[in-house]
Amino acid sequence: MGIFSRFTDIVNSNINALLDKAEDPEKMVRLIIQEMEDTLVEVRSASAKTLANKKDIVNQISKYESDASDWEAKAELALSKDREDLARAALQEKKKSAEAAEVLSKELAIVDEQISKLQDEIGQLQDKLADAKSRQKTIIMRQKTASSRLEVKKTLDSTKVDNAMGRFEQYERKIDDLESQVDAYDLGKKTLQDEFAELEASDKVEDELAALKAKVKSANKSTEKSE
Repeated sequence: MGIFSRFTDIVNSNINALLDKAEDPEKMVRLIIQEMEDTLVEVRSASAKTLANKKDIVNQISKYESDASDWEAKAELALSKDREDLARAALQEKKKSAEAAEVLSKELAIVDEQISKLQDEIGQLQDKLADAKSRQKTIIMRQKTASSRLEVKKTLDSTKVDNAMGRFEQYERKIDDLESQVDAYDLGKKTLQDEFAELEASDKVEDELAALKAKVKSANKSTEKSE
């Protein structure tokens, strides 16, 4: 069963409501467009048939009107020849042709009304179809974007990220252990910087010791002079 069952279903339909209920909006919009295009073909075909019918009616009306004129001319000819009986018969035929033309003229008015309605329906269908096609690209793009976002969300929410972070932390701990082992090997060993620092410290002690000796010696000399 199609999405739409009649032309009015398409014209009066709320495409947004149909898409909201659809499990696969992209597939639904393709179906909607396909059915609209099929319906448009049917309406155009009906319009073409009606136009052809109108052409036939117009031709028949023209023929009956021409026949009526011919019978009138024949009636005039019969009267000019004093054949009133023939003139009366010709006028009867003229009446029949004129009545037939009048009936067809009324039918033509109905056909013209049908054609007008069909043209209006075609216009409405084309507008609805254009609207659906303009939304199709947007709907497909929105669906693809939403699907991509969903995949990202699923990836972020999965245990893969947690496992990766866990392995990363394990590597960090291993590196910390290696650095600790290196520090343990170096513990108690003097570096080049340490040895130079000790030399500088030793020079300062010697300088302070020499200064202190000079001070004591000077103090002893001052005491001996006083005595």
